[in-house]
Amino acid sequence: MKAVLDAGALIAIDRRDRRFGARLRVLQRRSTPLRASSAAVAQVWRDGRRQANLARVLTGVGIAPLGAADSRRIGELLSRTTTADVVDGHVALLTDPGDILFTSDPDDLRTLIDARGIAAAVRVV
Repeated sequence: MKAVLDAGALIAIDRRDRRFGARLRVLQRRSTPLRASSAAVAQVWRDGRRQANLARVLTGVGIAPLGAADSRRIGELLSRTTTADVVDGHVALLTDPGDILFTSDPDDLRTLIDARGIAAAVRVV
């Protein structure tokens, strides 16, 4: 099991959201790996000098690149679900059965996860 962070989760980290910070500390104590899409990082990254907390946390997050094969799979997934957010599509592809996906957009992510037939927990940030 791993925890997958979407852009909303990364924003919560950047804003030092206390509730989400507590969740991350619990995951850390359990040695749960954290993963994020490189595209989600790009959505929230603006200035590393002002985003020290996010930069610090990202050192412990596996950042998955958006590869050529992923691009095709994302496009097909978006087509099946009639959604359009490429970053959400990549986050959905990173999610495996048993994972916890932290998002501020639970409806779209649940639609994408369900279309993949993945049994994962979707938690609102």
